[in-house]
Amino acid sequence: MTATDLADVEYVVRTLAQTAVDQEKEFGDLDAVVGDGDLGYSLARGFEKVLADWDNLKRDDVATFLQQVAVAISSRIGGTSGPLWGTAFLRASMTAKSLDTIDGTAAVAMLRAATDGIKARGNADLGDKTLLDALVPATDELERQIQSGAGAAEARAAFAKTARECADATSKLEARRGRASYSGERSIGSPDAGAVAVAIIIERIVSEWSNR
Repeated sequence: MTATDLADVEYVVRTLAQTAVDQEKEFGDLDAVVGDGDLGYSLARGFEKVLADWDNLKRDDVATFLQQVAVAISSRIGGTSGPLWGTAFLRASMTAKSLDTIDGTAAVAMLRAATDGIKARGNADLGDKTLLDALVPATDELERQIQSGAGAAEARAAFAKTARECADATSKLEARRGRASYSGERSIGSPDAGAVAVAIIIERIVSEWSNR
């Protein structure tokens, strides 16, 4: 892999981490509607650790870098968020080991690995009103864009648009996983905090891509 590949992955991770820290209150407020309100705090603390360790993370290749991020997150985030996000980065790291370059197709492969890890670790799937309901359809759309020959900017825009639309659509679902599931039908009417957080993170990554 090239230095550009690593730089692009670093940009994505750093933007994700900074957004989690910057949006701590918003993510927490979203989660407090039907959950326990700790999403913002948990993500901020975990990704603060990533940012604090940034200069010391090993960068032998993309896989090693992502593995280091997974370890940092898992060591700091409490509750269910730590294992889920840690697993996501670890699975993406494992997939990166088999890739020769980080292009759109590689990004889809790593996202697929990450979501499969989240499904397995959280015993969740589409329709359970979790972050998967935004991330999986957005990944599907990104793959469709790439296979149809869309330009990189167009594919990224569609990725972000789908993530937002699907995150908002979780308002119609009843939560079946996490603390929100305790609310039963009362969880209908408000979006899933994790799904909205994913949409906000993706939107920021895409909007600032040209300035990376």
